[in-house]
Amino acid sequence: MPDTPLAHATSPDLPGILARQRAAFMQDGPPGAARRRADLRRLKAEILRRRGDIVRALNTDFGQRSERESAIVELIPLVQSINYLTCYLGHWMKPKRRHVSAYFQCGGAWVVRQPIGVVGIIAPWNYPLSLALVPLATAIAAGNRAMIKPSELTPATAALIGEIVRAVFPPEQVAVVTGDAELGAAFSALPFDHILFTGSTAVGRKVAAAAARNLTPVTLELGGKSPVVIEPGFPMERAADRVAYGKLTNAGQTCIAPDYVLLHEADEDAFARAYRQAVERLHPGDYAGSPDYTAILNQHHYERLRGLIRDAEEHGARVIRLGADSDTGHVLAPALVLGTTPEMAIMREEIFGPVLPVLTYRNPDEAIAFINARPRPLALYYFGDRRAQRDRLLERTVSGNVTINGTLLHYAQDDLPFGGVGDSGIGAYHGREGFMALTHPRGIYRQGRINAATLLQPPFGKLTDIITNFILR
Repeated sequence: MPDTPLAHATSPDLPGILARQRAAFMQDGPPGAARRRADLRRLKAEILRRRGDIVRALNTDFGQRSERESAIVELIPLVQSINYLTCYLGHWMKPKRRHVSAYFQCGGAWVVRQPIGVVGIIAPWNYPLSLALVPLATAIAAGNRAMIKPSELTPATAALIGEIVRAVFPPEQVAVVTGDAELGAAFSALPFDHILFTGSTAVGRKVAAAAARNLTPVTLELGGKSPVVIEPGFPMERAADRVAYGKLTNAGQTCIAPDYVLLHEADEDAFARAYRQAVERLHPGDYAGSPDYTAILNQHHYERLRGLIRDAEEHGARVIRLGADSDTGHVLAPALVLGTTPEMAIMREEIFGPVLPVLTYRNPDEAIAFINARPRPLALYYFGDRRAQRDRLLERTVSGNVTINGTLLHYAQDDLPFGGVGDSGIGAYHGREGFMALTHPRGIYRQGRINAATLLQPPFGKLTDIITNFILR
């Protein structure tokens, strides 16, 4: 095997890379807190040093990606996550005392968080930098080694991730492998100690099935249709502004983007007016060539989104286009879809673009029933000030995280776990939960000189019966 990670691996190369990392892990043992912090600081420094290269690579892959937006949605969450992990990993590493039964009081019990070994990270294309390197930082904080498979759909960013990793880590600690879907399938089938996958539900099922053959635990961060519920009477300007922000960030190519809006039937026209105004405030002027607006990743997804809009129109929806599209640059202007019905393709597929369907309800229980009749979403957004109504919706629905009176921002809270449920994911990471997911809680018991166990050993007699009956009271 070469001394550096492969720029482009083939399926037969992967077991050798994993074997080398696992052997190094067993030989060196778990790194201490100081080593982990040093590694994280060096990773952060290299990311910041390559900031200009990062935004250029992202722009190359998307064709049009806002430099400022890339800094806000890729770099800030990544750097904040590294800072948080660096600050708290020492506390999480400390052994935690546990209760000892009254019959074993002369002994002691505690739990240590033990690194699991080598973590496989499969990253998506929509936030190709942060969704590769936040899991990596978490794995490093937990004391593990890692292999990263970036998305083949963002080759410039994937190549840059490889350069960043090679500048910071030896290949026995972190390796980046690039390749197509065939290599991705082979990667999923490796006997990692944990796999962390971010992507679509369909691919997540395949990753989970491949991992199951090795009994490899998985954290799956998937997607789905994240609803926005707006309480009757809530200020429409405020709701529309925050929904538009969440929907148009990265041109809607966000796993927790607001997918559709549920509002009272009397508020539909007011929301439509407010949403148009909010979009115009956020993105005045043309979208093609705008320094603040991101293109759809490629022509395939551009045409897929236009097909969803056509299907909605053919089934009777009223589509309000809020700008001009660009066929040559696959830039899709925001669109609002009124008169949406559940049968439309736009309500059966995750949108992943700047198209917002609106549905109406007559009473809050209808909104709850609508959400519960569908797969559990990765995010849920509620706009309202009536606590009883809000609490009822949160108690009666199941989702990943929730933002109240806003969108997206739960993701930026480092002290909250991030993860879905059901079709939107398995497990959680970020911060403490990420550290816990990528370590093994090793329970340890130290037996004292005297405890009840010594009185419950052969040869049994009447004293055994007395003690047993006493314990079983």
